[in-house]
Amino acid sequence: MTPTAEPAQGDHRATYREVLAEPRFRLLFATRAVAITADILRITTFSVLVFSATGSASLSAAAFGIGFIPQLFGSLLLGSLADQLPPRALITGGYALTCAAALLLALVRMPVAASLSVVALVSLATPVFHGASSRLVAESLEGDAYVLGRSLNNIAGAGAQLLGLALGGATVAALGPRRALAASAVLYLGCALAIRIRLPRLQPGESGGTPGSAGSDSGAVRASLRGAGLLLRRRTVRRLMLAQWLPVAFVAGSQGLLVAYSGERHFAPGWYAVLMGCLPVGMLVGDLLVGRLLRPPTRERLVVPLIALTGLPLVGFAAQPGVGVSSCLLLLSGLGYAYQLGLQRPFLNALPQDGRGQAFSLLGAGSITLQGVGAVCLGAVAAAIGTGGAIALAGGVVALSAGWILTWHPPASPVPVPNCSTGSENSTEQHACSPPAQ
Repeated sequence: MTPTAEPAQGDHRATYREVLAEPRFRLLFATRAVAITADILRITTFSVLVFSATGSASLSAAAFGIGFIPQLFGSLLLGSLADQLPPRALITGGYALTCAAALLLALVRMPVAASLSVVALVSLATPVFHGASSRLVAESLEGDAYVLGRSLNNIAGAGAQLLGLALGGATVAALGPRRALAASAVLYLGCALAIRIRLPRLQPGESGGTPGSAGSDSGAVRASLRGAGLLLRRRTVRRLMLAQWLPVAFVAGSQGLLVAYSGERHFAPGWYAVLMGCLPVGMLVGDLLVGRLLRPPTRERLVVPLIALTGLPLVGFAAQPGVGVSSCLLLLSGLGYAYQLGLQRPFLNALPQDGRGQAFSLLGAGSITLQGVGAVCLGAVAAAIGTGGAIALAGGVVALSAGWILTWHPPASPVPVPNCSTGSENSTEQHACSPPAQ
């Protein structure tokens, strides 16, 4: 992988209308929003199905999270395919695969272990077609339009989570879990057909990637491991990935404790769902405000304060607040999620042109995996100090991560200049034509 120069982007502020006017992004945006709704519907329904079959809370929790951790292994072992295979076939195949898995779970009565294995195997491939989709977004939008495209994806993701949770409960109540799984399969099928019909047929080289040989599984694995190693050896890329992973992992982990917190505080039935919805509502509002109202350099200067805003409200859970205060604290925490918008331009500029697909694959898979790990770790902490204390501890760790990021994140990204360095980023040597190390 070789670094490439990006054109000067300045501080031009794009608009959501400009972003949605790009046909390729509009298609990817719409299908991804539908797919996230289907994901939430499938995950929650599968968890209900497992619990109704076994009566085991631990197996139900495993059904909920089984699709998370394998994604990191899928990205490490198969991530290079996001840059090597034609994007239309790859994204269509990904949606078709998840459709087939949902149908299999809906129609075939399998042992629980077999059902969990199906979900885990499908999740291995998920980062590959997500990486290809994210790469196409980065190639379809330039400058601040790319950042607002990511903002729209975040907004749609938060809205789709809320819709998926509501749709899941209503669909299971009306149709039962198996028919609800079949409904999620229909949504995936619609996404696959839309991509197959509307997305132009692009070869990897045409869409900005590097064609490669994917004919051998072992060759793809070697290329993926080598590519992941090269990406993670680049200091800027590694730091920017960690900055996007760590706060989200701890906040998402604390969200996983809200059901238990509601039980400990003896809140009325159903209030846990309100608390769980506060974070995505805050995320949606924060992305709208930061993405629409602020210029790019301002967003990048606010990265550290917004990370602090993500963590500090959660510290208030140490006081065991009631429903009203808890809801406000979670809404404030969700607003801080907009910090990621200030990292999008520096992250994209730090990526090699021929490794963007794999980088986005690794970014997404790492985030999902660490969210699952964060939930498990905080659950263990909650067993020792209580859920309120564990949530407060998570908020404190997020605030500390803001301090770490302050030590290396510049107030605003410098305008990229041609990189004349002959070395890699893990070297501290700086050449006259290179931007300063971050």
